[in-house]
Amino acid sequence: MAATLDTLDIAVLAVILLGTVAFLTKGSLWARKKDPLEAYGRPTALEKPGQTRNILEKMEQSGKNMVIFYGSQTGTAEDYASRLAKEGHARFGLKTMVADLEDYDYENFDAFPEDKIVAFVLATYGEGEPTDNAVEFYEFMVVNEPMFSEDTSDEPLSKLKYVTFGLGNNTYEHYNAMVRRIDSALTKYGAKRVGPAGEGDDGAGTMEEDFMAWKEQMWGALQEELGLEEREAVYEPIFSVTERDDLSPEDDAVYLGEPNKNHLGAASVGPYNSHNPYIAPIKLSQELFTVKDRNCLHMEIDLSGSNLSYTTGDHLAVWPTNAGLEVTRLLRVLGLTGKRHTVVDVKPIEVTSKVPFPNPTTYDAIVRYHLEICAPVSRQYVHSLAAFAPNETAKQKMVELGSDKDKFRRQITERFLNIAQVLEIVAPGETWSNVPFSIIAEGINKIQPRYYSISSSSKVDNKVPSITAVVESIEVPGSSHILKGVTTNYLLALKQKQHGDPNPDPHGLTYAISGPRNKYDGIHVPVHIRASNFRLPSDPARPIIMVGPGTGVAPFRGFVQERAELAAKGENVGRTLLFFGCRKRNEDFLYKNEWEEYAKKLGDSFSLITAFSREGPKKVYVQHRLAEHAKEVYELLTKQNAYFYVCGDAANMAREVNNTLAKIYATEGGLSEEAADAKVKKLRNSNLYQEDVWS
Repeated sequence: MAATLDTLDIAVLAVILLGTVAFLTKGSLWARKKDPLEAYGRPTALEKPGQTRNILEKMEQSGKNMVIFYGSQTGTAEDYASRLAKEGHARFGLKTMVADLEDYDYENFDAFPEDKIVAFVLATYGEGEPTDNAVEFYEFMVVNEPMFSEDTSDEPLSKLKYVTFGLGNNTYEHYNAMVRRIDSALTKYGAKRVGPAGEGDDGAGTMEEDFMAWKEQMWGALQEELGLEEREAVYEPIFSVTERDDLSPEDDAVYLGEPNKNHLGAASVGPYNSHNPYIAPIKLSQELFTVKDRNCLHMEIDLSGSNLSYTTGDHLAVWPTNAGLEVTRLLRVLGLTGKRHTVVDVKPIEVTSKVPFPNPTTYDAIVRYHLEICAPVSRQYVHSLAAFAPNETAKQKMVELGSDKDKFRRQITERFLNIAQVLEIVAPGETWSNVPFSIIAEGINKIQPRYYSISSSSKVDNKVPSITAVVESIEVPGSSHILKGVTTNYLLALKQKQHGDPNPDPHGLTYAISGPRNKYDGIHVPVHIRASNFRLPSDPARPIIMVGPGTGVAPFRGFVQERAELAAKGENVGRTLLFFGCRKRNEDFLYKNEWEEYAKKLGDSFSLITAFSREGPKKVYVQHRLAEHAKEVYELLTKQNAYFYVCGDAANMAREVNNTLAKIYATEGGLSEEAADAKVKKLRNSNLYQEDVWS
C-alpha cells in the first residue's frame, strides 16, 4: 500500500525537524541569553540599536582592534581595564574598548582575526573563585570542555592573541587562581599570549606597582608583535559633560542619587539584587563596645518589604554614601562649589563606553552617590592630571609624583590620601578649575557596595539579617590625617540619627542621611543579599570548630544562634566549639551576654574559648588557644569529620590559624611538617575547612 502523509504526519515531522535544528545549534538561531538587567526596567543590549552579545560583531561595528575584558568584584579590575584601554589608544593609536565578561558570549573566540588583540584583567575572589561577572566565562573555559563555533581542532584558538593581568592576594591559598587557570586554558587551546602573564598582589600592598610594571613590559611586547608605533599621549575624553540650563534638580527626570530608573519614582521597584538595591529600614542599631574611642555596631535590617531573604552564612551588601565633608572638599578643589546642584548630562562619546551612573544628574549627586572619591589614588592617575594643574609648580609636583614610585609611596600611598587631598596638598589654596569633569567621571571608580558577614540565623528570622561592623577611624603614623571608613562611618551616622541625634557627625563627617529626595528618611539604607559558600553542615549532629576574633565572630553568632534554635526544638546538635578573641573582656567582648543564653540551650555541646590580647603581660590570640586545645581539635577533625571555619583578617590571623592547625596535625598525629600541611590542604579541598576572610 502506498504511503501517504496527512496533515498530522506533516506536523509531527515539522516538530521533529525543528527539534533537531534546536539540538544541533543549541537554539542559537532564535534564542538569546537572558540579560539580568531585563527584570529591572533597564534596556538590555539587544533592545538597544547596534548592540549585540557577539564581541566580533561589536568590534567590527565600532571599528575596534583591541578589547579589554574584565572580571571585577570591587571595581579595581574594571578600573585597570579602563586605564589599559585609554593608554592603548593614547600612546599607540589602538582602537580600544572595555567589555564586561558577562555582556558577551565566548563561542566565537576561535574566529578572532589575527590583527586584533584581546586583554583579560581578572580578579580572583575568595578562595580561588571567579568574580560574579566572570562565572560563566570561567565555567566555559575551565570547568567544561568549551564548544567553539567554527574550529574543531585541538587548538581552536590558534588565531587568538591575548595579554592578561590578574588581581590576587597572597594571603589566600589560591593566589591569583583565576588568571592562572584562564591563562592555562587559553594556552591549552592554542591561543598566543603576548608578553608576561601579570599578577598583582594586594596582600603585599603592591597591586598598583605590579600593574604598572607589568603593563610596561606588555606594551613593549605588543609593540613588537603588532608593529605599533608610540606617539605622544594626549588626554582624549570618553565622556562628554553638558550642563543643562533647561533642567533643575526639582525636575522629576533628574537623578539626585537614585541608582537606576526603578528608584526615580515615589517608590522603588523590585526585584532587588546586586543591580537594584532595596532601601531597607534599619530595625535596630546598637553599640557593642563599652569604650568611647572605638565603635562597633550591631544593626538589624528589615527585608520584609522586599523579595529578599538570606541563608545563614550569607553576606549583606550595603550601598554607601560618601561623607559630605569629602564631597564638599572635591567640589571645592575643582571649582564646582557654586555649581554643585547644576544639572548635567554625562554621555559616552563612542558606543562601547558606559557611563557608570544614570543621567541627567547633578555634580553633587555624582560625587556623593556614584564615585569612590575616598579611594586610594593611583600614580598613573596623578600623572594624568598634571596637564591640568593651576600653575607650573603644581604641574611639576604632579609629574614628579607620577614618575617617582618611592616618592609617591611616601607622600601619598602611606598617608592614605584621596584625590582631593592630593590636589589640596600639591597646590594649597588653589582651584583646579582646568580639570575637565570628564576625567573625574572616567578616572575615579564607581563606588561599590561593601559586604558584611550576616551575624544572625535565617532559621530564626530570614527577613531580618543582622551585621556586626567596627567603625574605621585610623590615625596615620607621622601625619595628622585620619583614615575614615566610608561605609562604617555612614552606618554610625545612621545609628546616631536613630538614637535621637538630629545632626549626626561621626568623626567630623556629615552624611545625607535622608538620601536622594528624602527616600532614605526614617533611617533606611540601600542593601542587597549576596549568597555565600560559607555554610553550616546540613547535618546539625556534625561537630563544628569556629575561629573568629573581633568582628570575625559575626557569622559564628549566626551559626551558634541557629544551633541553639535547633537544640531548643529537640534536634541532636553536635559539638560546637568557638574560639573568640578581643582586646579586653570589659571593652570589646562582642555579644558577651548572648553566649551564655546560647550555652543554656546547647548544654555541654557548646564551648566558648576566649583570648584577651591585652589583659596580661603577653598577648594571647585565638591561635594560641587553638594550640592549647590541640587534642580535642585533632580528635574532632580526624575521628568525627568536624567542619573547621575561620573568619576575619586574612593577612595575619587566618594564616596563623592555618599554620597552627598544621602543627596540631603534626604533633597529635605524629606527622612530618610536609604530611601535616598536606592534611590541612586536603581539609580545604574537601570543603571541611572554610574561610570567610578579608585583607
